[in-house]
Amino acid sequence: MNESRAPHGAAAVFRVVTGNFLEMYDFMVYGFYATAIGHAFFPSDNAFASLMLSLATFGAGFLMRPIGALVLGGYIDRHGRRKGLILTLGLMSAGVLLIAFVPGYAAIGVLAPVLVLVGRLLQGFSAGAELGGVSVYLAEIARPGQRGFYVAWQSASQQVAVVFAAALGVVLHSLFADALMDRWGWRIPFFVGSLIVPLIFMIRRSLEETAQFGARKAPDTRQILRSLRANAGLILAGVGMVMMTTVSFYLITAYMPTYGCAVLQLGELESLLVTGCIGLSNFVWLPVMGALSDRVGRKPLLVVASLATLLTVWPALQWLVAAPSFARLLLVGEWLSLLYGTYNGAMVVALTELMPTDVRTTGFSLAYSVATATMGGFTPAMCTWLIHATGSRAAPALWLGVAALIGLGCTLALFRRGDPASTFGPQQPS
Repeated sequence: MNESRAPHGAAAVFRVVTGNFLEMYDFMVYGFYATAIGHAFFPSDNAFASLMLSLATFGAGFLMRPIGALVLGGYIDRHGRRKGLILTLGLMSAGVLLIAFVPGYAAIGVLAPVLVLVGRLLQGFSAGAELGGVSVYLAEIARPGQRGFYVAWQSASQQVAVVFAAALGVVLHSLFADALMDRWGWRIPFFVGSLIVPLIFMIRRSLEETAQFGARKAPDTRQILRSLRANAGLILAGVGMVMMTTVSFYLITAYMPTYGCAVLQLGELESLLVTGCIGLSNFVWLPVMGALSDRVGRKPLLVVASLATLLTVWPALQWLVAAPSFARLLLVGEWLSLLYGTYNGAMVVALTELMPTDVRTTGFSLAYSVATATMGGFTPAMCTWLIHATGSRAAPALWLGVAALIGLGCTLALFRRGDPASTFGPQQPS
């Protein structure tokens, strides 16, 4: 196997994004069945407390992402994109298997929630570098003038996981009564994820190293830390830019079923159908907007999407909660999907272009993971708390509005330096 020249094209993109699919599939399944997981592992006489404990455990995994970004991102920058992506997949799979097979609180007591938390922390640690590793790999194998289109498939692969998880949920809810799903049916999607693991390992092992990594001298740990310190301001601004995309994504995907059922009092099937539709539209918008960013630049899409989110999210959710229905939830979800796809389609590739070559994976992963740990990953929990604290079912708009304002400000600050694509370096020859 030639480890200095990774191929570009659909096959190469497919091989690298399969791990992204597994990571997001498991995250989505946890978010979809947060209420049932709360009953199984965090039993309480207070339904709100049980759900909050479940969602807090969901968010706790994101706290490990910055550590994973430093440790595993540094490993990828030192030892190569291919080796690092295989390592992150192994750690991620261990977390998936652990959560899938842990008995409930009724069987093993307090050990059950502890093991679930360990599984989530392990997943968060691996995910800290997974997104960065995949995004950088795609950026470095992209054909000239198509970097935005290539990198957009990192996020697009996650939407396949959203759609698959939602479709599986629809099938299960049509086969089993809600009571059965709450007792043990929610475990089936986790078992399905466990069965996918060996196949994804086989696919990812066929990856080859990128030409850009093979053409340079890999930095040591001291050099990586020195470069991170020198670029601390750039990484911090990147954190703010990522906040917009992570809050948007988890609001319209992981939190949507809980919002539809627990807040709007719509059926579980209806909420899952809306989530599946959002995943499909995300899958379309992301590569389209990534390709558009190759033509018009990253900044225009980032500014337009963040401004539109800031101005429309509160009126949209107020309209939804005034008369909740499947149709209104779908329309609002699809509007937010368009804004998310526009922003993220330009944001992810811009972040790879902003980071210096020697710490491209570490810097990207650190910015992304800190944003997810501080805002994005806790979106389901924060939305639940805001609704409880304010009494307004439209309160999630406040959380997304703050993220959009931060993203807009950081975008304007970062792009004062000019087009980041000009400093990225050579791409694969066509």
